[in-house]
Amino acid sequence: MPELWHEQRLLIDGELVPATGGRTYDNINPATEEVVGQAADASEADIDRAVAAARRAFDETDWATDHALRARVLRQLQEAMVERIEELRATYVAEVGCPVLMTYGPGVDVPVGSLSHYADFVEKYEWSTDLGVAEVFGMKSHRWMEREAVGVVAAITAWNFPIELNLKKMGWALAAGCTVVLKGAPATPWCTLNLGQLLHERTDLPAGVVNTITSSQNGIGERLTTDPRVDMVSFTGSTATGKRILACTADDVKRVSLELGGKSPMIVLDDVPDLAAAVGGSAAGVCGHAGQGCAILSRVLVPASRMDEAVEAARAAMEQVKYGDPTNPENLMGPLCSAQQREKVESLVKQGVAEGARLVLGGKRPAHLERGYYFEPTLFAEVDPDSTIAQTEFFGPVQCLIGYEDEEDAVRIANNSVYGLSAGVLSGDHARARRVARRLRAGTVIVNGGVYYGPEVPFGGYKHSGLGRENGVPGFEEFLEVKSYAEPAA
Repeated sequence: MPELWHEQRLLIDGELVPATGGRTYDNINPATEEVVGQAADASEADIDRAVAAARRAFDETDWATDHALRARVLRQLQEAMVERIEELRATYVAEVGCPVLMTYGPGVDVPVGSLSHYADFVEKYEWSTDLGVAEVFGMKSHRWMEREAVGVVAAITAWNFPIELNLKKMGWALAAGCTVVLKGAPATPWCTLNLGQLLHERTDLPAGVVNTITSSQNGIGERLTTDPRVDMVSFTGSTATGKRILACTADDVKRVSLELGGKSPMIVLDDVPDLAAAVGGSAAGVCGHAGQGCAILSRVLVPASRMDEAVEAARAAMEQVKYGDPTNPENLMGPLCSAQQREKVESLVKQGVAEGARLVLGGKRPAHLERGYYFEPTLFAEVDPDSTIAQTEFFGPVQCLIGYEDEEDAVRIANNSVYGLSAGVLSGDHARARRVARRLRAGTVIVNGGVYYGPEVPFGGYKHSGLGRENGVPGFEEFLEVKSYAEPAA
């Protein structure tokens, strides 16, 4: 394999620097289990320097009020990423294990393309709103409100779609006028450090506005959540970690935005014109990027009376999924991200069998792929809605078929989850599909195959799936404070 373009230094206070003591750690390709290079292994001292730089840049420069500069930097970053997009793509596939097919969508191309959307927002957003004149306590006052940046943001991202997550959090925060300490996931450091190199070398970004941190230890990010100089924490990852962040930020009453886990249902209603196509599409969909997506529809609800038909449709679809080498553009599915993630999926599969679910397909490591963290497309049928595998997020290529008796039962089962990130409804009656969709407790709902994905559409969840939203006006305003003013009316 030719050498991959990558940066292994941290960006702190406008300089590309090694971690304290020159510490590095191995970056492993999940498709081959080979070390592809090293990344800076940051310490708490590095995080302290990064936070200090972000605090100074927010408090002592005009970054937060210079709209033109912010829009220009975002467009400069986009131009730089477009110029090197094929190098970014190759590095991304090697580091993440994501099939190259998906990099032309949410992996690389779409998030890079969204940078101009953030820049447009800076220029078009209504930063001030006039509230008119009113008489209060016998005095006429003119009132208005303005929105301004929250301050220093700690952006902590996950490994499954690291370029999208990094750009989405950082892009909206910068558009709002915040400064950022971006801590990438340990498993995918280059997606964070490459971004730091481009910001440093190709944009007019002032020193300290963005600082990029990578470390071999997940726990080091807790230092960011407890630092009083940090005004907001924006996190994507597990619900367990999200709960820990809430506890860590409570003393400082920090602003928190959490995009957490999911166990999303797809309801296939009894009037769907083609049950095989409906079930087959959802079953195969869980295999995209080996099921490593928080909003993947991993519970398919079908009429109990047609379970056998649904099983055969799902089996046929999943057997056709091409998987293996992520550099092969024909493959929909590559490896899981790490040995630990594969062990988690294996453990849950064993638990599903032990609890009585019918394992129809897969459930083990593929014999023909001796290297890499691969796992077979896996199908469970007749799954108890209250069972472990129906309630737990796999983050793997595992689909659960669950039977229901009628529409009321389907809605009850769909909402029977601590999560509420996404959902879907398929019906031959579009009005019925909409009616059912409105009853689902989820942040995004796919109605008869629609696509909500895009920077203008708010994304986030109910219940244990998170707090706040990313993207769109609600996502942008997560990074803003509201300040109200009053002055004597003329």
